[in-house]
Amino acid sequence: MTVVGGGGSYEPQPYGGGHQSTNLADILERVLDKGLVIAGDIQVNLLDIELLTIKLRLVVASLETAKAVGIDWWETDPWLNSKARTLERQDRDLELENRELRDRIAELEAGRREAVEARHEQQEKKRP
Repeated sequence: MTVVGGGGSYEPQPYGGGHQSTNLADILERVLDKGLVIAGDIQVNLLDIELLTIKLRLVVASLETAKAVGIDWWETDPWLNSKARTLERQDRDLELENRELRDRIAELEAGRREAVEARHEQQEKKRP
């Protein structure tokens, strides 16, 4: 299209005036940098009785952005992190060791009580 009197060509602008178009990569970079949260709840009721509630939460962000807001569950998930698997194994081993130590202490305390009682009985027998 030719502009009358100007001698130049006319290029149509996108909607909104002289704004530059944004490509998908720019949008994705902004979303990952700032983060995006989508939340929704679905409830199924029958005669005012709640039968089912589904809570949906979707967070889209870069790892750095997620960590900055305190989201870091992937670091402790044993399916996603080999260090977490090792820590989980260590926790199970510590739990087992603690259980064994508690049992041993209980046995020792029971034996000590028996020894104290036996000593007390011996002292009673020695008294005239």
